[in-house]
Amino acid sequence: MALLRGQKLSVAFGAVPVLDDISFVIGNREKTALVGRNGEGKSTLLKLLAGTIDADAGELNRDSNLKTAYLPQSVPTDLEGSVYSVVATGLPGVGDLLAQYNQLSQDPEAFDSAKLQRVQDQLEAKDGWTAGQRVEETISRMSLDAQSDIASLSGGMKRRVLLAQAIVSAPNLLLLDEPTNHLDIGAIDWLENYINTLHCSVVFVTHDRAFLNRVANAIIELDRGVLSQWPGNYETYQKRKQEALEVEAQHNALFDKKLAQEETWIRQGIKARRTRNEGRVRALKALREQHRARRKRSGNVNLATNEGERSGKLVFETDAMSFAYDTTTIVNDLSITVLRDDRIGIIGPNGCGKSTLINLLLGKLTPSSGSIRHGTQLQIAYFDQLRAALDQDKSAADNVSEGQDNIEINGVSKHIMSYMQDFLFAPDRARAPITALSGGETNRLLLAKLFLKPSNVLVLDEPSNDLDVETLELLEALLSDYKGTVVLISHDRELLDNVVTRSLIYQGAGKFIDVAGGYTDFLRELETSKGLKPVFEQADTAKGKSAALTSQVESTATPLVTDSSTNNNKATQNKLSYKLQRELDALPEKISTLETSIAELHKSIAAPGFYDDRDKADKALLQLDKQQTELEATYTRWEELEGL
Repeated sequence: MALLRGQKLSVAFGAVPVLDDISFVIGNREKTALVGRNGEGKSTLLKLLAGTIDADAGELNRDSNLKTAYLPQSVPTDLEGSVYSVVATGLPGVGDLLAQYNQLSQDPEAFDSAKLQRVQDQLEAKDGWTAGQRVEETISRMSLDAQSDIASLSGGMKRRVLLAQAIVSAPNLLLLDEPTNHLDIGAIDWLENYINTLHCSVVFVTHDRAFLNRVANAIIELDRGVLSQWPGNYETYQKRKQEALEVEAQHNALFDKKLAQEETWIRQGIKARRTRNEGRVRALKALREQHRARRKRSGNVNLATNEGERSGKLVFETDAMSFAYDTTTIVNDLSITVLRDDRIGIIGPNGCGKSTLINLLLGKLTPSSGSIRHGTQLQIAYFDQLRAALDQDKSAADNVSEGQDNIEINGVSKHIMSYMQDFLFAPDRARAPITALSGGETNRLLLAKLFLKPSNVLVLDEPSNDLDVETLELLEALLSDYKGTVVLISHDRELLDNVVTRSLIYQGAGKFIDVAGGYTDFLRELETSKGLKPVFEQADTAKGKSAALTSQVESTATPLVTDSSTNNNKATQNKLSYKLQRELDALPEKISTLETSIAELHKSIAAPGFYDDRDKADKALLQLDKQQTELEATYTRWEELEGL
């Protein structure tokens, strides 16, 4: 059964159509991935399906029972209120009432018995309690804290809240625009598994190839404004697409040959022109129009690094290196040796200290204890996740060339515009200010600037964000062939598996362990080793603080030093007393008991007739407030003892 059927739809912004006379069908319970290069119109098509924009031409037929929910690419900046209130607004009609009821019943300062009674009466009239139960079930299934202030959450958790808001209305078509963007591996794993359990149709855009393969069972491709549908997963699509491109190239070659023959004929001498067939002339004009209308496939990014001198055998060596921010340990007792030609992946949840670790290795931060030693003849090119290397007042080209018309790469002089075209920047985009660039273009610009610098060590902090799949695959091939050392932070599992030879895996409390291979190799080791922890466990109190610390690192940080032996005093290891250890061991059970009790109180408060006995209701609300305060204090104490 088709939920949506598009027929000859067109959308244009300016002279060039983004969607050109496209037709498609979205079936029931299909998991459909939209694929195509950046700028091909994937987000435009999602907005068209969501009804936020209209087509310039064509028809979009919707099933009479279609209910659509849409998760946009960017997290809105104006989100406020509790998680419960944000999720509840996904229910039209009763969502605002449920949010009011939740605030009045949970916030002692907002408590107003008369107003609460009015809201309760309206909810009963609209069967709001059933909808309220759905909100609570959705929040529980997505492991969210209903009473948390959404403004205090990380970007990844905010996206999870918005996803809960989208699905709480029980849509039969869920539209997701880049749901994996800026999520860590644990969050992507969770989202992947969750979408596979949904019994509705899903249409999504993502550049995560592992996510594509494990979720999609149908592919819609946008290529030069034209849409095509492909059954099966992403791997099947890749094989069939390559075959189709080969056939297209053959057809174009035959077409061009015929056009050249006709052009030769029309330019023959006077005698031929007197006797020429007018029908053949009209056919030639049609061929010219067809050739003019052909939208050629844009070339691939031409990635190449500017190779530096060969470095010494040793690149980095740390001995019991630790680093703390205030009272929080971010890197704890790390001893590793990085040799020339190693490819190191750094894997962990957002905020655990991966960027801080890189800044320690680069000498931008000084260890709190332990030592770090750097090898000789190091030429480091650093891809900065925070994009501090770009000058906002300069054009894209000037950011790369520093105002020069010609640049030199591997001993060959090249005009800057030619070099920019290697990274798919047309002259007008190359001259544009970087504030006008998209996220994908900005990342390509950073790569262009990075690869121009002679290097034998590449340090890349989240290079895959916003890059389309084809550019990602080219970056992957370049890193695999790079003649030097690579240090890579990424949440792209496919990139990690195909590039790195060793991984530093975050294990909590500032600990990173060194394992052979990429992320999939770590998962295999995780199954057989009881001492390892999954990457997706939440970062502890270091979360968020390492990001704040990284933002304080000056771009003019101290240069690399050969030896930090003056800083090799080892951290004093704190050991808990018997009494404190017993207290720490008892805290998880206490937290579990409090959470169970709070959940029961929430259930009682949500029950009809709860406020019939006002004295009993007031006591229950006071008890709830007391237990929530106690739970927060228990969590704080647990974090203090864990830190020791």
